[in-house]
Amino acid sequence: FITHTHMDHFVGFERLLRLSLGREKDLFLFGPEGFIENIEGKLAGYSWNLLDKYENQLNLHVTEVHSDHLLSKQYRCKDGFVCPKQHEKNIFKNTLLKEPALSVYTALLDHSITSLGFTIKERFHVNIMKDAVKSMGFEIGPWLKDFKQALYNNTPPDSKFEVKLDKPQTKSTEFTIGELTDKIVRITPGQKVTYITDVAYTSQNIEKMVDFADRADHLFIEAAFLDKDREAAKEKHHLTAGQAGSIARMADVKRFTLFHHSPRYMRQENLLHEEAMRAYNSVAI
Repeated sequence: FITHTHMDHFVGFERLLRLSLGREKDLFLFGPEGFIENIEGKLAGYSWNLLDKYENQLNLHVTEVHSDHLLSKQYRCKDGFVCPKQHEKNIFKNTLLKEPALSVYTALLDHSITSLGFTIKERFHVNIMKDAVKSMGFEIGPWLKDFKQALYNNTPPDSKFEVKLDKPQTKSTEFTIGELTDKIVRITPGQKVTYITDVAYTSQNIEKMVDFADRADHLFIEAAFLDKDREAAKEKHHLTAGQAGSIARMADVKRFTLFHHSPRYMRQENLLHEEAMRAYNSVAI
């Protein structure tokens, strides 16, 4: 999920691509208006004459977010990452991804260009009680991922589930979903995590951010400058620490983390955090 394609927020794409080459993988990428052209520019910068050596194939699914629609294209490793087809266009509201365990939402924010905010919402949170697992004589392993997925898929409680382990067991490894849930799981309400960076402190952005981060369990929000440098923040379309803290307070978030500080505050990050906490704890008048 790419907020925008300024270099400091997009430079990691090549590393991700290199790590994925040679693997049987479908990589889904989401970004703002112009994102497809940006991806194509990156892909066009390399020579791909050795791709026929790979047995496993990588597919890139690239989606560009507009205010009312999504544009998507697919780039296949075996085709040299060239996509001759036209964009696939779909209606868009605010949901980018919907899976059994979670959904991802976005908001279009202003940074002189569009910068996307992202929110991840869990349907519910599955807490595996590791001590309970070990007390049953089982190891923590990949089978727990399969078990969690069964819960997210609303598998009926009386359905059979086999605990698949690397080492053979003398004891039974087959349970019902309900029985295993009672023994090793504590289910709690799903969490909401919101991520916002590179945004101007404008009335329209403030309204969008507060609504988007409303009652988030954890807000990650940029704080590029101190309030005393708010003119620099305004000029560069960034937030100050005080503004970030105010947004966290107005959105009634449970917890927030600052990041993306200007280098001018090197080894002075505590000043940014102190300023944000003062704004977060202040009483609005």
